[in-house]
Amino acid sequence: MDKKDKRMSTQPQAMQIPANLVKELRERTGAGFSDCRAALVEAAGDVEKAINILRKKGQAAAAKKAQREATEGLVGHYIHAGGKIGVIVEVNCESDFVARTPAFQQLCHDIAMHIAALDPRYLRREDVTPEMLEKERDIYREQARATGKSDQVVEKIVMGKMEKFYEENCLYEQHYIRDESVTIKEMITQAIANLAENIAVRRFVRFKVGEVSGAAGSTVETVSA
Repeated sequence: MDKKDKRMSTQPQAMQIPANLVKELRERTGAGFSDCRAALVEAAGDVEKAINILRKKGQAAAAKKAQREATEGLVGHYIHAGGKIGVIVEVNCESDFVARTPAFQQLCHDIAMHIAALDPRYLRREDVTPEMLEKERDIYREQARATGKSDQVVEKIVMGKMEKFYEENCLYEQHYIRDESVTIKEMITQAIANLAENIAVRRFVRFKVGEVSGAAGSTVETVSA
């Protein structure tokens, strides 16, 4: 065996990824076949690691598209509980072609269903008013002080509770109702990577029978994941 053949024989062979693992990863992330297989190879067949790899790649792809204008899209809707709760949500993308794809339509449906279930009060954390933030901080601060904690510990507690407030009240921060391992923002980010266009929720409104008015999310001119 010459030196060239010896070098070739010592090179690691490409890892064989079972089709069922690729299928599982596709179902959990919505990513394409080749992307899922490549992520599984990089993760040595570990599905959870592969999911993190795809998320990081999706975030990088979303960052590149963040400045693109998204003026096309769909108005999605969802009716729940025998017609007692209804949601209308506008989700934007860059082209009518993507807006008509089953993947984009499913995303609109899933987001509307999530809003019906978790009733977010705001679209993003940036949409929470300064007055509301200060009110919440004051409440958390008084609760923490009542336990006799030092001021330094109190402020750490307040910061933690504010993050929880965002997670519970802001759509982009909420964990998706059907897969709590991802937030709505992460779900949109993955859709951006898969569909290769900027995608964003522009606004939403949730109606419930008996309420005086619908609970509406903030409207923004251009938003992106």
